[in-house]
Amino acid sequence: MLSASPAPVERSMPTAPSTAAPPAARRSWRTRLGAYVALTKPRIIELLLVTTVPTMVLAQGGMPSVWLVLATLVGGATAAGSANVLNCYLDRDIDRVMHRTKRRPLATGEVGPREALVFGYALGAFSLVWFALTVNLLSAVLALAAILLYVVGYTMLLKRRTPQNIVWGGVAGCMPVLIGWSAVTGSLAWAPVALFGVIFFWTPPHYWPLSMRFRRDYAAAGVPMLPVVADDVRVSREMLAHTAAMIACSLALVPLAGMSWVYTTVAVVLGLWFGGATVAFARRAQRRQPGVKLREMTLFHQSITYLTLLFVAVGVDPFLPL
Repeated sequence: MLSASPAPVERSMPTAPSTAAPPAARRSWRTRLGAYVALTKPRIIELLLVTTVPTMVLAQGGMPSVWLVLATLVGGATAAGSANVLNCYLDRDIDRVMHRTKRRPLATGEVGPREALVFGYALGAFSLVWFALTVNLLSAVLALAAILLYVVGYTMLLKRRTPQNIVWGGVAGCMPVLIGWSAVTGSLAWAPVALFGVIFFWTPPHYWPLSMRFRRDYAAAGVPMLPVVADDVRVSREMLAHTAAMIACSLALVPLAGMSWVYTTVAVVLGLWFGGATVAFARRAQRRQPGVKLREMTLFHQSITYLTLLFVAVGVDPFLPL
């Protein structure tokens, strides 16, 4: 682990930019609603839910009841939304500095800090009560753990202090597979732990290319993402190590969950494909010449494709007559 200690970011709020939204009285309810939805980071929620349903299918050995799936998705979406809103609240100062995030509702002033804080707490409280009443208590506890891991563990403790922030902070993004499994079985097992490992080791090679693309933003904000404090060769080597561990976890699911040759084949092919993409990325980083692009966003999108297709295979496998 690197021990770089960048200068702390001032928590005092700078003057709102000239692009601030007009007074609330002049805004339509649709604009206000859109701003609140944007605070929940819907695209991140989509990716989290992609891992939940296949895990539930695997736990059931078939299709769970439609009501249970819907109840779990509603609880998971509101829990993730709560964590994301509170993340935006805590990071509103650096969001104003970074080009990628400067249009977020809290950064522009479209939503006030107090409003966002209340909204985040309300979503979190709703999700926990919803899980406890419609799913089970274990799922509610895991949802609470996911919120705390993202808000306290990642946003408050790790993000501005260590270049390994996204590694350990990514644990929150692994929780949906545990929640999905517990929603069906009321317990946990080694199979969802393997899926947890897949997402845990997938997160760095997914997020670090994005951090490389926007390293100037993170540097300006004083956030020590690994690509900010280490060179591209070091980052790409760590990505390779995480990718290898991710592939190992995807294959560990075969004996742990009794997966068929179909899932096994898909996991191997996807592992070879994404592993090859990561190796090619590392080679470009080693041989990079001035003016030559690393194609970070290509690897970023490939990582999303990998995870989506792998979990499609997880969800399809229980239905195969093998």
